[in-house]
Amino acid sequence: MFLQIVTVLVFLLVTRIYVVISNPSPKPRRRDDGEKCVLAVFLGSGGHTSEALTLTSSLDFSRYSPRIYIVSEGDTLSASKAVSLEHSKASRNCPIPGSDGQRSFEIVTIPRARRVHQAMWTVFPTFMRSVLACIHLVTIAPLLKKESIRTPFADLLILNGPGTCVTLCAAVMVNKLLGLPHPKMVYVESYARVQSLSLSGKILRYFVDRFLVQWPTLISSSGREECYGCLV
Repeated sequence: MFLQIVTVLVFLLVTRIYVVISNPSPKPRRRDDGEKCVLAVFLGSGGHTSEALTLTSSLDFSRYSPRIYIVSEGDTLSASKAVSLEHSKASRNCPIPGSDGQRSFEIVTIPRARRVHQAMWTVFPTFMRSVLACIHLVTIAPLLKKESIRTPFADLLILNGPGTCVTLCAAVMVNKLLGLPHPKMVYVESYARVQSLSLSGKILRYFVDRFLVQWPTLISSSGREECYGCLV
């Protein structure tokens, strides 16, 4: 009897996963002029951070607000670059951060999915620690906010780069499986990837809502990739 129950539960779970992955997300409604979009951006350190911030800097900060910059543990440089971008925008023709009484941006730190040069046989505990932290950020924390229980932690999540963005995607997928509010995910492959996708890209292209590449040589017969030329 116990085995039968487990078999049914596994079947239901696999069916739910298949439905979520195979069915494309509905086209998001067009936002009214002036309606704000909460933006989350993962900064993967080094060149990935530079590319992500270049993409972000081209947006209208008065509309994409507030902004959430997600950085990996110990990556103080990416956090300082995000703060510098905010100050640079504020010094120009953008509203002063917080001038409307609300925070215009915040920095969120999550554990790395894998440390540099970490032995592969030790990755699983590190990866799971990162997944749990991302689930707290994406799933649990919004549910604890009673005034916004049906509001996702962000409306749009931009991913670009290393393995930790896989754990963020996994957390968003948990929300999708549970029918909870979740952000739209856009993955932008690095400009440095000309002939082949990164490992993160190969994994995430089946799960994100939009998958953008910057070189036409990366477009495959599956049709999941979109290319609009150089974005950074």
